[in-house]
Amino acid sequence: MGRHGWNSGAQRWRLTALLGVGVAALALVVTLLNTLPGGGASTAGTTRDGDKVHGTPVTPPGTPQPAVGWGFTHTQYSADEGSDTATERAEGLLEKRSLPQNQHIMGWGAGNPEPSKGRYDFTEMDRRIDFVRKSGGTPVVTLCCSPDWMKGGRPGANHTNWSQASLETAPDRAHYEDFAELAATVAKRYPDVRHFIVWNEFKGFWNNAEARWDYEGYTRLYNLVYKALKKVDKDIMVGGPYLVMDSFDPRQKENASTTVKGTWGAMDQRVLDAFDYWNKHKAGADFVVVDGSSYTKDDDLLPDEFGATGKLTAVSEWVRARTHGLPLWWAEYYVEPADGNDDRKGWSETHRVAVQAAGMIAMARGGATSGFYWNPEEEKGSGCEGCLWTPTDGADGGAALPMFDLVSRFGAAFGPGARYETVSVAADDVPNVRVLATDKAVLVVNTRNRPISAQVDGRRFVMGAYGVKWLTR
Repeated sequence: MGRHGWNSGAQRWRLTALLGVGVAALALVVTLLNTLPGGGASTAGTTRDGDKVHGTPVTPPGTPQPAVGWGFTHTQYSADEGSDTATERAEGLLEKRSLPQNQHIMGWGAGNPEPSKGRYDFTEMDRRIDFVRKSGGTPVVTLCCSPDWMKGGRPGANHTNWSQASLETAPDRAHYEDFAELAATVAKRYPDVRHFIVWNEFKGFWNNAEARWDYEGYTRLYNLVYKALKKVDKDIMVGGPYLVMDSFDPRQKENASTTVKGTWGAMDQRVLDAFDYWNKHKAGADFVVVDGSSYTKDDDLLPDEFGATGKLTAVSEWVRARTHGLPLWWAEYYVEPADGNDDRKGWSETHRVAVQAAGMIAMARGGATSGFYWNPEEEKGSGCEGCLWTPTDGADGGAALPMFDLVSRFGAAFGPGARYETVSVAADDVPNVRVLATDKAVLVVNTRNRPISAQVDGRRFVMGAYGVKWLTR
């Protein structure tokens, strides 16, 4: 799906201008020397020792736990590049919170990890993992997407096709084992990564002939990857299926679930069928992963943007009921529909943060223990709607934005093991607020576009329009 941007690391590669005929000739010679005979598949920039441990792993003591808490996903641009002052500022923000940080192995800021079979290039992936280590985060890796030669494309560092259609193509069945081997290589290279998500949103796994998901193909790939990772280290945590939990308008009947529904709409039964197949036939799982939006496939927020978050609770409860206690992760979650350019810039930041907070509360109430905010970071500029920090291209970048405060505080207050409590809310305030509480903290969200005077947990206070307030108990 294109809603969160697929952009690869290709656009981030910096090409140095060739100065003079002599330099150009030298570059040509180097290119020829680094080209495999018979096919033009360049091996420039690649190595054979992809499984060599990179850098200095920061492995926490003890056996990893399947729930990691609330964090974010690095996308096309992040704080691993830019002004040193700005990147260090962003690192400092993250060091104070130790948030889990998710990175894909190809695309979304990472280059092609294996341009040709047995030839590896983890340059950008290394940089992202280094950033996670320096900023004190818990690293999570999403095993998507696959090199071109695994899906019918041409091998070679010079032949990577970064189009969205190519990136979102699944490996050919004949290369499922090759992809599992790549997953094992990644695990060996970064031994401090103890949590792996298998694939992303069933990309490339649509069965056109039967108009349904190819859940058999995905499950076969998942099982091979699961076994390969467990062979590297039995304590590695593995999860899937990372399905998009799509829903329809309540009036739609075709493909609509008759059981998982609400005022927010009805679930796409084809998604539920795919989930059930994976759940029944999986080789194993340490946690379960889904993604989705509070709005319908037609971008409708029903009955409104806050009421629509009830879908996140309903889906969480449905998944939890079928997985017998497996920790539930939301790999992505969206509460604001995107425009034609896949941007979410129609709301004020105050409005955006309030609905986001309501969505996170809804997931937690449904039993989710971990979630990753898809950080829509910009490469440059001073503004960045919905971002966690300002772009790091200039020395003044890397400064915290309102969404960072929400995600980081939510992670600190409602991490794995949090026990939720019911707190008192004045009767006339019940329609106006969303509340989540433990014995130590209370999060209150004003769902109205006007100031209110609310009484929560025995305290009376004023909240601005779409206000978000934290109380200490």
